[in-house]
Amino acid sequence: MSQYWILVAILLPVIGGVLVPLLPFKKRGHMLFYLEVLTLITSGIVWGVLSGGTTEVFHVVHFLKGLSISFKIDGLTMVFAGLVSVLWPLATLYAFEYMEHEGHEKIFFMFYSMTYGVTLGIAFASDMLSMYFFYELLTLTTVPLVMHTLKREAILASRKYLYYSLGGAAFALMGLVFLLVYGETLEFELGGVLSVDAIGDKAPLLLWIYLLAFMGFGVKAAIWPLSSWLPQAGVAPTPVTALLHAVAVVKAGVFAIIRLTYYSFGTEFLRGTWVQYVVMAFAMFTIVYGCSKAAKETHIKRRLAYSTVSNLSYVIFGVTIMTPLGLVGALSHLVCHAVMKICSFLCAGAFMHQTGKSYVYEMDGMGRRMPIVFGCFTVSALGLMGVPGLAGFISKWNLTEAAVYSENKLAYVGIVCLLISALLTAIYMLNIVVRAFFPKQDFDYKAIQNVKDPGWKMCLPLLVCAAGVIILGICSGPLMQFFADIASGMY
Repeated sequence: MSQYWILVAILLPVIGGVLVPLLPFKKRGHMLFYLEVLTLITSGIVWGVLSGGTTEVFHVVHFLKGLSISFKIDGLTMVFAGLVSVLWPLATLYAFEYMEHEGHEKIFFMFYSMTYGVTLGIAFASDMLSMYFFYELLTLTTVPLVMHTLKREAILASRKYLYYSLGGAAFALMGLVFLLVYGETLEFELGGVLSVDAIGDKAPLLLWIYLLAFMGFGVKAAIWPLSSWLPQAGVAPTPVTALLHAVAVVKAGVFAIIRLTYYSFGTEFLRGTWVQYVVMAFAMFTIVYGCSKAAKETHIKRRLAYSTVSNLSYVIFGVTIMTPLGLVGALSHLVCHAVMKICSFLCAGAFMHQTGKSYVYEMDGMGRRMPIVFGCFTVSALGLMGVPGLAGFISKWNLTEAAVYSENKLAYVGIVCLLISALLTAIYMLNIVVRAFFPKQDFDYKAIQNVKDPGWKMCLPLLVCAAGVIILGICSGPLMQFFADIASGMY
């Protein structure tokens, strides 16, 4: 019975979103109530089905023999679906106040809600075809969100995002086709599904196909050199960029790479080959590249976007280690980064919403006027730096431990990249904090005397996310054990 509730959880926000422009809401508050209840009910259903544990495959639509749209719950589903269902209601509540004067609200919230259902479809997909189907839908539902303002830069950003995503999907499709031919099934199974008998002398070719599929999914994961769409997409409203950078799109990219590597091609087939070193090198370069660009960037959302580029490759680095500990490290940073980054983006959006300003040098003294916003931003900044006691330290520790125990010499170089990234992260994040709370002595506070923290709809999600950064840092034991159980095949 719980299998049918999976379908309800996916369809409810999609259908509910389509109805937003059609329902005759008499007041804006009625629409907001409808949207929040819709989101909370969906999240409640998700947690209800996840609490029941793993499930068998649930086939919804059969196309041909071996091809269907199917769902199931395994350990990886629990991580991604659980993360999405926790953060989405918070981002939706935040969007209510942020979007009050943005215009075209009904269209915005229609696609915003639909994206929730599509993202859950990716999380619950039981095989490569089902995940690919929803992965493509994710592009179609998020393009209108990126171009919401219809300004020239928004239209250009949405075009670039669309072109990159469709190009990446073409490469990912090649991986799907070859898995269909050389795999025993398209279902996700820890350890991979490639058939030894079918592979024969085609192993070198399959390594090239894995690389193409990896880079195809890597578009949404913003791996270099396919990452330039992400900073440009920062022109979208902050509730959109927060989900783009923390939950929906980019995390769908790294989630797909985890599925491709551990559950389709299999680490036994890939580990020790040239392709492992190539993808690991891409991840390590992106780590340093992203934080280097962030340190030079003065626009607050683009700075955080480059930070996301860097941190996504932390997760990919863990994946490319291709060991159980590597998977634990990847899952750790997937979750911890999501909470830290959505907190920092929502804080940046609150600053922009309250002041109409967008640059780091315009933040001087704002910490005194917006203590909640910049207090939460400080927590997320320290977390991203990897300060002990906060979420970022746990995930970076797990990644470093995985690299050490892998006995892979290139992974040791990855540890150096993590250290360089930590230093640069401290530079570009603390620069904002210091400016906000400790401006120059002659700073004129009268110039910002009318600035204040936003209302509770924006502040509450900030406080909850900041608390999450702390809780994950000091009470991470059970969650890390759960990740270890997933990596060992218990879920």
